[in-house]
Amino acid sequence: MPADSAPVRLGIVGLGFMGTTHASNAEEFGHDVVAGADVVPEAREDFAEAYGATTYEDPEAMFDGEDLDAVAVSTPNAFHEEAVVPALERDLNVLCEKPLADDLESAERIAAAARDSDAFCSVNFHNRISTGAEVFTGYREAGRFGEITHVQANYVRSRGIPGVGSWFTNEELSGGGAVIDIGVHAIDLALYLMGFPRVEEVLAVTRDNFGTDPDYVDPEDWYDAMDEAVFDVEDSATALITCADDRTVSLEVSWAANQTETQEFVIRGTEGGARLKLGGEDLTMLDDGHEGVDHLVESEVTTGSLDHTGWEGSDKLFLDAVADEAAPDLNTVEQGLTVQRVIDGIYRSAAEGTAVSVDDD
Repeated sequence: MPADSAPVRLGIVGLGFMGTTHASNAEEFGHDVVAGADVVPEAREDFAEAYGATTYEDPEAMFDGEDLDAVAVSTPNAFHEEAVVPALERDLNVLCEKPLADDLESAERIAAAARDSDAFCSVNFHNRISTGAEVFTGYREAGRFGEITHVQANYVRSRGIPGVGSWFTNEELSGGGAVIDIGVHAIDLALYLMGFPRVEEVLAVTRDNFGTDPDYVDPEDWYDAMDEAVFDVEDSATALITCADDRTVSLEVSWAANQTETQEFVIRGTEGGARLKLGGEDLTMLDDGHEGVDHLVESEVTTGSLDHTGWEGSDKLFLDAVADEAAPDLNTVEQGLTVQRVIDGIYRSAAEGTAVSVDDD
């Protein structure tokens, strides 16, 4: 934590995998996991034993009953708002899991609450905090690529549908399927690499080719089929996202596809380009020159490593900001709202069969 800062007193809402990940990271960085809230009694019992924390069924009871500095919210998407907004109303800083909410209207209410609060809200876009992205943005800010004109963004699993019967495949709880689960990472990183231009229009197609197939082949056993389990979401999508000044993002996302898995991003600029992987360490520079003869250059960048990346890096960024009493410039609620508008545009475009406008005023 920052020098001379008192440990952050953290509460966790949603005590599943991500909730305990936030708690463990907080303890690693010297902060205090004070309390946790979850509707599942077993989750509360396990959390209390693991972290020596007081537990609650109702998040608002935790906010009122404990002396907290900050809250990490890691519930299913549909329940983000009912935890994040009351925390912000009590001026508690919030780290909200991605996406900001299960739909755009809920995300807008969260963003409005953050604007009215003396605390701040961050969104856990942890893939930004990677060596490849860090080096790329440094070069971009130095003008190495000229104007970024296009990003090819891929998050494609060949087989990787989350367990049917979980909240991931139930639209009422999640707000969608592959797009809102893993596509959110690809959308966010693409816009981040471009410097978050104003998004104008989305054209998209969503598909559900695999999730309801009784003969679904799944060597890694992600699927875990259950009788009468709910699967009412998409398992893949293709989208073209148009931004100001004719900048574009082409998006491919899937939980399941007859394709080799890839998380590759290719960035094109007027003076050069680059290639990296979502959350990865490596960066490939794409360049050209006239020296000797005209030629193209594809060069691997050798870098050092960030001390903390991914989930650890995102948690540290948030907790350091809370300790410093200064909202971070990275992973802001307004950026999360922009990503949510794109997700909403993808679903509207797919439903209407045409390109749709994205209002990001």
